[in-house]
Amino acid sequence: MSEAQSIQWFPGHMTKTRRQIEKSLKMVDAVAELIDARIPISSRNPILGELIQKKPRVILMNKSDMADPSATKKWIHFFEGQNIPAIALDCKSGKSLNEFIPLVKKVLAPQISAWQKKGMVGRTIRIMVVGVPNVGKSSLINRLSKSSKSNVEDRPGVTRSNQWFTIGKGFDLLDTPGVLWPKFEDKIVGEHLAFTGAVKDDVLDTEQLASRLLELLVRIYPQELCSRYKLDETDLQKLEGWKILQLVGKKRGMLISGGEIDTERASIMILDEFRSAKIGRITLELPEESK
Repeated sequence: MSEAQSIQWFPGHMTKTRRQIEKSLKMVDAVAELIDARIPISSRNPILGELIQKKPRVILMNKSDMADPSATKKWIHFFEGQNIPAIALDCKSGKSLNEFIPLVKKVLAPQISAWQKKGMVGRTIRIMVVGVPNVGKSSLINRLSKSSKSNVEDRPGVTRSNQWFTIGKGFDLLDTPGVLWPKFEDKIVGEHLAFTGAVKDDVLDTEQLASRLLELLVRIYPQELCSRYKLDETDLQKLEGWKILQLVGKKRGMLISGGEIDTERASIMILDEFRSAKIGRITLELPEESK
């Protein structure tokens, strides 16, 4: 697939990141993994579990305001079944962000109790935030730290790429050194990241991407798609994505000289409306697909 192949990732970067994370893990008490609630499989790094080993972890399902609420509940249940507590939130608006610190305290309850027995009452809790590019890590950190530069500092003996943020009384956040990468070699992962805008559109074939998205939506969210673009669901089941793209362009009056449909314009609109949840609150991956 051309769009997946256009996405560049370098094993050398991953090796460097792996070393940095392993080194930084010694300085933190827990790890917060940020993922995109619309694509919980594709927005994760496949080796993260192996990297952090037994370190306590929480999952933050970002962009949950654009995801299917019933699917998000299934994912939270799925992660809890793996002994990883998870919450749905939205880093841009700050929705449910107040649940983050209580969740970390709950996960670290045995450790906090042990500290107290040793007389270490009020010991600062240190959390490392990890996530693949464009998953919302900066928005999360800015929200939690209130974007105050006084909360940012370089700690001695730590590489410059490590930044610590104070996010509340007795809580420090470590921004991940290096960059984690998703499993780009998987065609579906590449597509799903492209659908959600995690990959720059200028390296993609927009019409092909929109056609693929339409085929997927016909399969998993036909009612939302038909309602948005005034389409007939029974007709769509037999059509390829390219034909559906033309139908949408025609319905929206996107015509160029000679009555030809402006499929490029229609493609941009479809991708924009999917990413802004105008088509509906949509989740492209379910827990049963992760097995």
